[in-house]
Amino acid sequence: MLRQNPPRISPDIDEPSSQDELSQRGTGGVDIQRELNRMEEMILDSPRIPLTRRTLVDEEHLLEQLDLIRLNLPNAFEEAEAIIREKEELLQQAEQYAHKIIETAQQRAAQILDETGIVRQAKQEAQQLWQMVQNECGAAQEQTLAEIERLHREAQAELEEIRAKAISEADAIQNGADEYAERVLNNIEQQLNDMQRIVRNGRQQLQQADSPPLVVKTPPGSLFPRSSSPIPPKKS
Repeated sequence: MLRQNPPRISPDIDEPSSQDELSQRGTGGVDIQRELNRMEEMILDSPRIPLTRRTLVDEEHLLEQLDLIRLNLPNAFEEAEAIIREKEELLQQAEQYAHKIIETAQQRAAQILDETGIVRQAKQEAQQLWQMVQNECGAAQEQTLAEIERLHREAQAELEEIRAKAISEADAIQNGADEYAERVLNNIEQQLNDMQRIVRNGRQQLQQADSPPLVVKTPPGSLFPRSSSPIPPKKS
């Protein structure tokens, strides 16, 4: 409650003379803390009653100081509310910014997870492709080895067949040569027998001096008679 025209105790202190002046001071943006400090100084600087704990205070000046503080409290409240509103706005902006950063981070994390999944899938596909290539290479290698083994067996069989055929032909040639040699030897033996017979006949004629000479007929074109002609060997 504002007091008007209170009694003055000390004329040495400058004080506002009217309520309008208090109102003007109240609207001038007074520092409440400073005014409270001034009021405290007023109380501490006031004279004390001897042998007591009481102090003589200038009531009018103290009330004016209280009125000044009271009048400036709404402005202080408004300033405090403005500061609080500003703080709340800053906090809201910071919270929005933090939410935005969190949302961006979550989106980036989701993107990284997606990219990680793609990379993992690519690795799995590459592993499967490598395994498939390995299997195909192994199958091709086994098939190639089997084909080589088959060709080796076929070549071995052909070699055995050619060897057997060559041996058979060599045996046939050997048999033909033996037969031819046998016939030639038989012819030579026959010719030798004929020559021995001619020699014996000649000796007998020489021993028979009184008998007419022995004439031996021989086939034309040959010195000795032949019983048979050689047969050429068979050609295989």
